Amino acid sequence: MTGMSFDKAAQHVIDTVPTFAVTETKIRGVTQKVFANTPAHLRDLLLSSRAAQGDGAADYLVFEGQRWSFDAFCEDVRRMADALTTQHGVTHGTRVGIAMRNCPELLIVMMATVSAGGVAVMLNAWWTTEELEYALGISDLHLIFADGDRIERLKPLKADRQLTLIGVRDGDGASDQSFSDLMAQSTSTGWPDVDIDTDDDFAIMFSSGTTSHPKGVVLTHRGAINAVFSWLMQFHMGPLVNPPAPDAPAAPRPCALVVTPLFHVTASHPLFLLSLPAGAKIVVMGKWDAKEAVRLIRDEHVTRFLGVPTQCADLLAAAKRMGEPLDTLDYMGSGGAKRPAAQVHELAEGFPTADIATGWGMTETNALGIGLSGDDYLAQPGLAGRLHPPVQSLRFLDDDGNDVPRGDIGEIAVKSPAIMRCYLNKPDATDEVLKDGWLRTGDLGQIDADGLVTIVDRKKNIVIRGGENIACLDVEGALHRHPAVAEACAFAVPHDRLGEVVGAGVQTRDGAELTTEDLQAFLREHIAHFKIPDHIWIQDDPLPRGATDKLDRRTLRARCLQTLAASDQ
Repeated sequence: MTGMSFDKAAQHVIDTVPTFAVTETKIRGVTQKVFANTPAHLRDLLLSSRAAQGDGAADYLVFEGQRWSFDAFCEDVRRMADALTTQHGVTHGTRVGIAMRNCPELLIVMMATVSAGGVAVMLNAWWTTEELEYALGISDLHLIFADGDRIERLKPLKADRQLTLIGVRDGDGASDQSFSDLMAQSTSTGWPDVDIDTDDDFAIMFSSGTTSHPKGVVLTHRGAINAVFSWLMQFHMGPLVNPPAPDAPAAPRPCALVVTPLFHVTASHPLFLLSLPAGAKIVVMGKWDAKEAVRLIRDEHVTRFLGVPTQCADLLAAAKRMGEPLDTLDYMGSGGAKRPAAQVHELAEGFPTADIATGWGMTETNALGIGLSGDDYLAQPGLAGRLHPPVQSLRFLDDDGNDVPRGDIGEIAVKSPAIMRCYLNKPDATDEVLKDGWLRTGDLGQIDADGLVTIVDRKKNIVIRGGENIACLDVEGALHRHPAVAEACAFAVPHDRLGEVVGAGVQTRDGAELTTEDLQAFLREHIAHFKIPDHIWIQDDPLPRGATDKLDRRTLRARCLQTLAASDQ
């Protein structure tokens, strides 16, 4: 049976499924396409998803042997929302910090905060005390839920910042209260009585960007929900584009394995939030372990895996070693970094039941963007994919903001209700990238006659290490703190497993002695471990500079990579 074209399938779903009907409205003065009949905010999304989840007593959330039904999860969210309201005064617009590794408490606190009308501030669990202090300052945080390691890093800031720390595990040291004790103080049987507008803020999530400090990306309820239902619509389009065989068995209940950090949109949005209306079970890993991932996929009948390319490669290798086919998988996506073309075919051979997929999105877009899977991706693994319909628009711009001819390379710009409201407390940075509802992404790409996008380069000077964005200026700022460093320049170094790691060229001050080991040890006190350069080239001579006297990053990188290649011979 021949399927519909992608565009015809999208229009058919819009025309025939009321959930995906589209209308127009003004958002911050700009006319936007939006879904007409979706929940207004995330509390509504949670409560309206019970029908999709079917039996409220069935497993919904699995973590390290613990299990929550959907009803039990909602009840924990409701109790925590009540406790936040009555015990800590959380109400409309109150910011609540979340600093922890992946665990059920993170999801409960996130949904409880937004259900009480508050704003969840998602702090990177790998940040040092110094990096956490900056984030606390710009977000004006005073109430934070954290686990043991994060509590230890926040402890030096507690007095000056007047922090109240809630430990998510009983026995977390230096916390003012435990998660379980706070839950026990809930007395109401109802949800908080607070009005939530669809355009209210629901979260602040952090993006490295190209500046020395992470930017707080302010996201709204409407933005998250329009992203979620754009992905949900793909489930309805799939059988129209690729009709199943007449005798094909019914699809199993979807189940997603969460392996990337929930403080990033790759996990929080197309896995957790999407699981609600999709009726999916989610299995959460606290820390990546390929062998454990194989076991969980097998035992929990996981159908959906979304990880960075490194994790996909690790999973394939572990499954082969363990002799596990993992034939419940029907989707294997990649986010955070571009998957190497060779890996696409290796995964297709290793997991023949799964559609191998790629995706492109940003924190600033609630992770919504471009995607491709199946035969189209196998045929052209260098592609980023098609724009997810129906509420997004796409342009390719030159440096002056004019559209380039189709097929030419330009800066990717997207417009949709999923675009961030702003960068927190950074109006100039916001105005630089947001113009008339269009977000200039900083990525360079081109689009062909079939609407397929290729991303060819990054204008942003970042390193993507295993899916984690690292601003070179952030690394350089830390390097310059060392008293022996006169000048420093960071750049990406190719890596077989992680895609890229950080490299740096360093000029020492006159008479100073410095080793790579000394400098790496120094950096551990100032930046997260994943930002520390794997390769450092130390020299007495000045670093190369261009015609405008700026550091010539490209020339320095080429020289350093040449010496690295020579040393490997």
